[in-house]
Order: sequence, then structure tokens, then C-alpha cells
Amino acid sequence: MNRYWGDLHNHCGISYGFGSLENALAAARGQLDFCAIIGHASWSDMPARTNGLEYLVDFHTEGFAKLRRDWEKVRDTVKKFHIPHEFVTFQGYEAHSSRYGDHHFLSPDDELPLVEGSSIAAILEQLNGYRVIAVPHHVGYTPGYRGGNWESFNPAVSPVVEVYSKHGSGLSDQSPYPYYHDMGPRDSRSSVYAALERKLRFGFIGSTDHHAGYPGSYGDGRVAVLAESKTREAIWEAILARRTYAVTGDKIGCRFTLNKMPMGSELKARQREFELEVTGCDQLDKVVVFKNLKPYKVFNGEDLAPNTCNGADTSNAGLSTYKVRIESGWGNAKNGCFWEGRADISGGRLLSSETCFRGRSILAPTPDIKDDPGMNALGNAIVSQSESTVEWTCTTFRNPTTLHSHTGGLILEVEGDRHTVVQVDLNGTRMEATVGELLLGNRTAHLRAYNSEAFVIHRAVNERLYTLKETWRDDTIESDCDVYHVEIRQVNGQCAWISPIYAIA
Repeated sequence: MNRYWGDLHNHCGISYGFGSLENALAAARGQLDFCAIIGHASWSDMPARTNGLEYLVDFHTEGFAKLRRDWEKVRDTVKKFHIPHEFVTFQGYEAHSSRYGDHHFLSPDDELPLVEGSSIAAILEQLNGYRVIAVPHHVGYTPGYRGGNWESFNPAVSPVVEVYSKHGSGLSDQSPYPYYHDMGPRDSRSSVYAALERKLRFGFIGSTDHHAGYPGSYGDGRVAVLAESKTREAIWEAILARRTYAVTGDKIGCRFTLNKMPMGSELKARQREFELEVTGCDQLDKVVVFKNLKPYKVFNGEDLAPNTCNGADTSNAGLSTYKVRIESGWGNAKNGCFWEGRADISGGRLLSSETCFRGRSILAPTPDIKDDPGMNALGNAIVSQSESTVEWTCTTFRNPTTLHSHTGGLILEVEGDRHTVVQVDLNGTRMEATVGELLLGNRTAHLRAYNSEAFVIHRAVNERLYTLKETWRDDTIESDCDVYHVEIRQVNGQCAWISPIYAIA
């Protein structure tokens, strides 16, 4: 199986989001393998237009009408961007529901009609004859307040659940990334853990739910699938089979099997042989294997590198592989800062680079934001790359708060030794350091004297600190269906959540 990266829940100006559909699809094509641009279509039990709710009701109503009016054009545009083996698109739209929770409907069929209904089942009944699934998202909100409704959940039509997005993590009320949107806090009764306690069976996905037309916006949620090829049919089959996992932003490589069967599997197994492989993009902080929602095995990042000095790997002075992250942003530029960057590797080899590009930080409309079709044309791209050099451009914006990042950059995978030099030039400001120096700490530079945009070459991370490979056996049966899943956290706060394996006695 191959690993492909996508975003199955991104919004733009086709309904009440922002930015053009074409720019959104182009942005997705630049850093993902597949995507679905979702229009807001309906809200059957929307609150009445009473005092104080005028703006809320109006922007929803206008957005729904806009999508209905342009639906054929939207479908045609999504279809035109679909190129098998290069970039895969899916059709889809969203229905809000206070009672049942919000769902977006996904299909590989370009003829998918736009329908409305009083429930998820009522909508799907009208779509009989099309291949469609309904994906619950931001499930952690209060039950009855657009949180998940596990009483009505049907795994036959919802093989996967969106466990992370720009809203935050809905796994549990104790997970990292709480909900801080104006829709309210998390409620444990509607969390993913509450569903797993009921032994409901589904896979995990992440997607952005980003409203400024930038699929895969870094840190807002992405999904990985294990599929045979980069085609609609293969990726669709992987989603139905729950061979999926969610990440916040970094493309953390994961493999998790029970008796050679992959994540998402449901199998009879009294004797249980597990394999877990993780390849991070930064130093691993903690990897926890859960059995029936209780920690079963814990791998701490500190245990991966016994030979350290002030956090730096001192055990291998020869040729090795390192991850080096370059991050730019900061400053006070209201309309953003455009970056032209170049990184050169001397005395080593650049194996790969991973983009960490973001769209504008918008989760829902506000009266002060006006739609501009070009607002998601940010120039985020790798311009050229060789074994020694990578050039890129991107736009960053000032950080919304001191706790919320709006930076951008790249993750370099470098083969070399302690003498390998990493030289970075961003907007005419140059900085360089050896891998040996970066093993001991990062380096920063500013473009101007004060309140300036800045960039950082992060601490280099040796391969031994970002990889994990473990096998184990578990023959203790605790229930008719034991549920195993894995949660991964890096030291930079980026996470991955692997779809459960359901072991039936």
C-alpha cells in the first residue's frame, strides 16, 4: 500500500467561505494528493431569525442559496481538476444539524445531486444510487448543539469520523487542542472516546474545516490513507476500509497492524501480534497505544536517545539522516508578508522537503470579512529542488495571538554528518549553521530592526529521535471486541491519531 495525503473538508467562496474554488484546488494540488472542497448546503433545524441571530441566519441562508445556484459549475470545476495518478478530487457538500450533528457528504461520482433533508438518513435516501458516505465532524461540541449524536450514528454510512480540524481535537475532553471557537467547548458525551466506549466502529480522519479556501492548511488537519494507487477508486476503497489516520499538520508516517491486518481492520483474533512503525517530522515526544481507551503501551521520546547531551544526539558522529525545519513569519504585517526562500546543503544531500504552508486563519464568516476570490492565491510553492538546493515562495500573516501560529516553511530531510552546512536565504537575509551546531539548538534572524518578520532554522533532529519500530504480542482478551488505537505527539506539538483495529474474540 502507498500513503497518500488529503483534506476531505475544506470551504471556500462557493457557499459562505472565502476565496475562489480554482485557487483552493490549485493550493491542494500543491501539497496534497487528494481533496474535497465542501460547500455548505443546508441546516434543517437552524434557529429562528430572532434578535441577535440576524447575521448568523442570513449568512447561512445566503450561502446555501449560492451553492444551489452554482452547483453544476462547482461539480464541473472539481471534475476538471481530477487527474488520475496525479491529483484526485471528490464531490461533496455539508448539512448542519443541531440534533444529529454536522456531516459532510462525500462521493466519487461527479453527477452527485445537491439535496436537503431533515436528517442524515433522509438526505442519504435521496442519494440512493450514488456512492456516498456521511462524515461526522467537530463531534466534540455539546449534544444538541451540533455535537456528535452517537445514538443515531450508522457505521454503514459513516465509515470514518473527522477527529481533528481547525476547531480542535474531538477525541476526548482531555485531548490536546481544545475547542475555542464561538460554538463552545468540548463535551465528553459527544467525544470520539464516548463513541468507542459504545464499541461503535469507524476510522479516524483529519481535515481542515478551513473557510478561506486553502486545503491542507498546515496545523489545521490532514488525512492519510493507505491505498494501492492515487486514483479515486483506490482512495475511495481505502476510506471505506478505514485504512486512514489523522494528523494535525506534519505528515507523520504511520503503520499499525494486527496479525498483518492494517489500521481500521475488524478481525477475529485470539492470538494477537502487533507491529507499529512511526516516522515523524520532528522528535517524538510520546507514542501511546491504547487498548479499550486505556494506555496499554507507552513509548517516551526520551527513551529513543539514551546518549544525549543537552538534548543533542552524541552517539553517532558519522553519516546519518536529519530533519531540519525552516519556519518564517511573525511581524505585524496586516496584509501578510511574501517570502522568497532558498536553502543550500553543503557537505551533504537534500533527500526531500515537506511544505508547511497555511491559508489565512478563518474558521467562519464575520461581518468585517468581505469575500475576495483572490484571497487564497498566496503564492505558496516549491519553485525548484535538487539534491543540494530547494527554492520556495510563501505568504505568512501575523500570528493571531501569542498562542496561535500563522507561520510557514519547509521541513528538510538531510543526509550528512555534523559538518554538513545548512544555509538559508529568506528575503535577502542569510543565515547558516552546521548540523552539529543545530543539534545543540536553533538559529533565528530578523528582517528589520524591530517588530520585524523573522525566520528560524530549528534544531536538527537525528533519525533515531523521530523513528519508532516496535512489535509485541497480546493474548489477553478483555471483551467481545477489544479496540486498539495509537496516539502520537511530537515535541513541536504536532500529533497523529491512528484508526482503531477492532479485535473480536
